Amino acid sequence: MVATRTALVTGASSGIGEAVARALVGRGWKVYGTSRNPDSVARPIAGVEYLALDLTDEASIAACAAAAADVDVLVNNAGESQSGPLEELPMEAIDRLFRTNVFGAVRLTQLLLPGMRARRYGRVVMVGSMLASFPLAHRSSYVAAKAAIKGFATAARREVSPFGIGITTVEPGSIATGIGERRTHYLRDGSPYTADYNTMIEHLDANERGGISAETVATTVLEAIDADKPKVLYAVGSNAPLVFALRRIAPRGLVEKIVSRKHGLR
Repeated sequence: MVATRTALVTGASSGIGEAVARALVGRGWKVYGTSRNPDSVARPIAGVEYLALDLTDEASIAACAAAAADVDVLVNNAGESQSGPLEELPMEAIDRLFRTNVFGAVRLTQLLLPGMRARRYGRVVMVGSMLASFPLAHRSSYVAAKAAIKGFATAARREVSPFGIGITTVEPGSIATGIGERRTHYLRDGSPYTADYNTMIEHLDANERGGISAETVATTVLEAIDADKPKVLYAVGSNAPLVFALRRIAPRGLVEKIVSRKHGLR
């Protein structure tokens, strides 16, 4: 692998995306970072060229892909964190979540793959969530979206590998990025789910405050980028090696109970 590449990192204005973009600039790479409004990025990184991107808008995705047509590496990180009981999730909210977290990332990948294929090299990293592997109550839409993006990546790997392109998923566990402050919540007044929902959110927020840093996740993303043959999945944080080993050997029901109890649910 050559020392200098060109990367596009979506959602580069904060959290994991910001950490990945900063790390790649530190390598001397050419880096594009995206934000819905590049002019409002609070901590712009010197060396990053910020592009506007609204993942729910086809024209915005096409414009971003055209501006970054020379990229070797795409890190699909941007997305929404959404919570709510399944019964009370508005369909328009679920639709927005999937357009942002899944369909937008898939479309951007589609538009950039031809250039990677022509150059006989590329890396696509989907930033998922360990919740896709360990589902949690009241997070069904988010779990489903992260499982979907992992499914696209896993199934497409063999399609593009003959052209020197690696597609992989990085699943972080709890991360201390302040994402809980930006999470969208859907809970009706007087909902019968209120007590359980509030308990879950309280534990989720506490777990995230004590979670790994965005920089730790960025290190794993770079590991996936650097690999000659990227693995299907990279998991980081929340005792990932232990819990994935448990998932392989323990009954599914037991694993579900452990996840629930970690979030205060029975």
